[in-house]
Amino acid sequence: MSEIDRGERERLENNERIRRAGTPADGEERRVDIPQTDRVTDRTVNNGVESAARRGARQGVRDWEEESSGGGGLYGSQIDARHMLGAGVAELIGTFILVFGGTAVAVGAILSRPTAGAAYDSLAIALAFGIALVAVVAAIGHVSGAHVNPAVTLGMAAAGKFPWKFTPVYIGAQLVGAVLAALATWLTFGGPGRSEASLAATYPAQGVGDLQAFLVEILITFILVFVVMAVATDDRAQAAIAPVAVGFALALGVFIAGPVTGGAVNPARALGPMLVAGDLTSAWLYILGPIIGGVLAALLYDRLMAQAEAPE
Repeated sequence: MSEIDRGERERLENNERIRRAGTPADGEERRVDIPQTDRVTDRTVNNGVESAARRGARQGVRDWEEESSGGGGLYGSQIDARHMLGAGVAELIGTFILVFGGTAVAVGAILSRPTAGAAYDSLAIALAFGIALVAVVAAIGHVSGAHVNPAVTLGMAAAGKFPWKFTPVYIGAQLVGAVLAALATWLTFGGPGRSEASLAATYPAQGVGDLQAFLVEILITFILVFVVMAVATDDRAQAAIAPVAVGFALALGVFIAGPVTGGAVNPARALGPMLVAGDLTSAWLYILGPIIGGVLAALLYDRLMAQAEAPE
């Protein structure tokens, strides 16, 4: 006899036993003997339902915890997987605006192109980078935190203010944005912008050694990231001043280091024009210097001066 026939036969026999038992009189209990196999089956089904319910409840708790752990980014941005696509695009566009805004002014100054009078000077270059960063922080700070700088991203991650698992997304977006900005600068000024001005790529000034330039990049990036930590991660700071403070910190760094290193303060800002110009001279110092300065600043502020809850 097949398993299907045996199961159907047991079901019919069980129904017959219930029918014979009849309906109990008032106050009388009737007991129907059900085969042990049926009772075991019922318990198994019930246990399975209960287990599934428990698993669903646990999964719901995990989903709620993951959803609750979102946020915690700079300027009120949401840092979680659901928002990462938008945050990555914002970092790309923000870095593009920053690098294009600064390098275009720098190339205009190098080529001595007249605007409404004399050509730009070195003062305008530092201000251009600072103003661009103010605009970017105000525009996308609430979307991605407006890192627009691998040194900021790695500093935040080292201090526990940004999840490590999202750092490749941010840094990749920043590098792409910087390369696109260098291409835009090339388009704006044509061949001379690349051949004569190197798209405002940063290199040590004449007579400045790589070690000296390396230390200067550490120092100026330390200033920038320290200010970012102070105004964007500490609950005691006034949120309204954050974009201006961060922009001024970048302008200060360019003012200090412009005559010495070109004032990169940002590995993406350095690498974008270098890659498009085809000259990676001393690229290592513009990568390691800002990263070291950014990580040191973030750790120092977080360990000694911070008063804020870290995101999970």
